[in-house]
Amino acid sequence: MQERTSINPQTRVYALIGNPVSHSMSPAIHNSAFVALNLDCIYVAFQVEDVKGAMAGMRALDNFRGMSVTIPHKIEVMEYVDEIPDVDRFIGSINTVVKEDGKLIGFNTDGPGALKAITDAGVELKGKNVLMLGAGGAARAIAFTLAQKGAIGMLTLLDINEKLLFSLASDLESGTEAAIEPGRLNPETVTEHMAGADLIVNCTPVGMHPKEDATLVPAELFRPGQVVFDVVYNPLETKMLLQAKTKGLKVISGVEMFINQAILQFERFSGGEAPEELMRRVVMEKLSS
Repeated sequence: MQERTSINPQTRVYALIGNPVSHSMSPAIHNSAFVALNLDCIYVAFQVEDVKGAMAGMRALDNFRGMSVTIPHKIEVMEYVDEIPDVDRFIGSINTVVKEDGKLIGFNTDGPGALKAITDAGVELKGKNVLMLGAGGAARAIAFTLAQKGAIGMLTLLDINEKLLFSLASDLESGTEAAIEPGRLNPETVTEHMAGADLIVNCTPVGMHPKEDATLVPAELFRPGQVVFDVVYNPLETKMLLQAKTKGLKVISGVEMFINQAILQFERFSGGEAPEELMRRVVMEKLSS
């Protein structure tokens, strides 16, 4: 694979901020695309706890032009940007920041990326009951997108953080026509709501490398006809997905959402069309190695 040969004072810098970030495929996927298109850009990952400081750094460094934002900063980062499209401000989380004409502009590619992953898998959402585990930044984006564009039936939200949970539920109830049912995430509520769920979406980091043996859904709770979507993409197949596949269910790996949202980010970063096949191949090679 072709690699970058030089970095100079004009090189534009793009970054991922989050905690953790050591598992991320973002540097590999974006850097490969930059090199393929002969763009003088580089993408790095930063483990960040001080979001305010990170955003101040982006403002101060002229060549720092774009940022991907991951767990747990997708909500807090909104406080430190200048502009957010109305739809993303209403959703209440962003995963991308670009610097244009000195302004920091935030927006979200998670929701569109997730919806494309689901529809590409041939899943019909209209009237279906969705069980969403987690109510953080990724959950907000996906929940709003499914509620606004998927014509779903009931959306059940479960999380251990009641503040996040009821904030998201309230925003969905006021901003969409979907029926919303919030509840505290624990083994009892998972068992209760799995029986009626058509699509299960894990928006928590449970099952992420290096804790691949974890899952929120015991295998015995799956039933025929369900679809299971896990936003975790490292490992490629989480324990939840492996158990669901063993039961004969349709599963959707978080890698599909990751690739889709990364393509949307890259096109905003670069101003051009993303090399989709290359970006997909890089991710799959990294996850298979």
